[in-house]
Amino acid sequence: MARKVAIYARVSTEHEAQISALENQVQYYDDILSRHADWTLVDRYIDEGITGTSIHKRESFMRMLKDAKEKKFDLIVTREVSRFARNTVDTLQQTRTLKTYGVEVWFTEDNIWTMNDEDGELRLSIMATLAQNESKKISQRVKAGQMISFKNGVLYGNGNILGYDRVGDKLVVNKEQADTVKRIFELYLAGNGVRKIQDIMEQEGRKTATGLTRWQSGNINRVLRNPFYCGRIVYRKQYVPDYLVQKKINNHGAVDKIYVEGSHEKLVSPEDFDRAQELREKHKSVKTDKNGKAIGQSPCKHLWGNKLVCTCGHAMNRRIAHKANDGTLSYIYQCYGQLRTGTPAGRLKKGLDIEGICDNSSFMEWKLEVQADFVFKKLLGNKEAIYKEAMAMAQDVAEVKAPERNDKERLEANNRQIEKLNRQLANLVDMCSEGDISREVFRSKKKKLEDQISNLEK
Repeated sequence: MARKVAIYARVSTEHEAQISALENQVQYYDDILSRHADWTLVDRYIDEGITGTSIHKRESFMRMLKDAKEKKFDLIVTREVSRFARNTVDTLQQTRTLKTYGVEVWFTEDNIWTMNDEDGELRLSIMATLAQNESKKISQRVKAGQMISFKNGVLYGNGNILGYDRVGDKLVVNKEQADTVKRIFELYLAGNGVRKIQDIMEQEGRKTATGLTRWQSGNINRVLRNPFYCGRIVYRKQYVPDYLVQKKINNHGAVDKIYVEGSHEKLVSPEDFDRAQELREKHKSVKTDKNGKAIGQSPCKHLWGNKLVCTCGHAMNRRIAHKANDGTLSYIYQCYGQLRTGTPAGRLKKGLDIEGICDNSSFMEWKLEVQADFVFKKLLGNKEAIYKEAMAMAQDVAEVKAPERNDKERLEANNRQIEKLNRQLANLVDMCSEGDISREVFRSKKKKLEDQISNLEK
């Protein structure tokens, strides 16, 4: 029976890539195709370095489902259920959806055919459940390994920490940056606010962790609340609530954070750090929920607050400027960029540079209302002129020269280009399997071709 075939393969981790490399999988499927002379290969869909617990993270898998809906093939060949998905719901849901498209899935290792076998779905459910349980066990083993790493004070991540340089898997003190960290704590404990410290950092020519000379209050706050500087390492700042979704979220108390004493050099004493936290609590004006998560302000519902944009590109901040005796409020608008950096006049008084600082002046809301009133009254007083202008514009649009090729011709041209790119993608897989190109080159060119295909399909 002649069939149009698609192949789906997934290599999820570097370790697995060593024992079941991409080229070996390609050879595996080529051998299967060679035994079925009446089968025509339409496309190979390959996901590399992607978890199998959720289909939504797998671009090639999602592209395959889209092509199945467009009936580009009628059979998907994949090695085993765990390659297809480790989520029982996803496996059953997607195979049922593919059935409605007239597409069958053959799991070669488990010998399950989703359409022909009377007990195919039952066997598929059992195998998918086993695969999902294996994912759960892997998640538990990873967490157990993490707990051992936590107790040993292993450092995670590779981001910049002001005051330290990363040397291998250790953080070594950077003397110049360490002086900046100590200075921030010294100023804060002496009674200076975050904004004042921000100005002093710039006045003294100090640099942020990324080497910038322009500071923001966020830079100061991150230093003040980081317990790493007093020798404590905090784990579980983020956590994964569902091993099937594999999405990290910030931990605001849902699970216990773990604190351990690190072996790195301290920049401030634990006593000074704790005093700084007490001061931060006293000065804190941000509202939090029962889990300690900050409750953000509601978006501005006022017309001008939603529409206004500063000439420098920032949004405009609307705040109360004056309250009359009768309770009437007057509002003023100021650029958000100026709120973070200060106005040019204010910076000059502090001896700070004003290069790149927004110089747009703040203004009262009543001025906007007066201008709007004037503009709309003028418009309503010239209805006939506006009507004629609109009709003239519509006529210009109607007379625009039609494109040289109609929609049908453009669609056919796009389809031909997509077919050409898919052939290039197939050749690319063959070159990788034969060792003609490296895996890095393969990934780069594969991504480029898939992006081109996606754009043409849109």
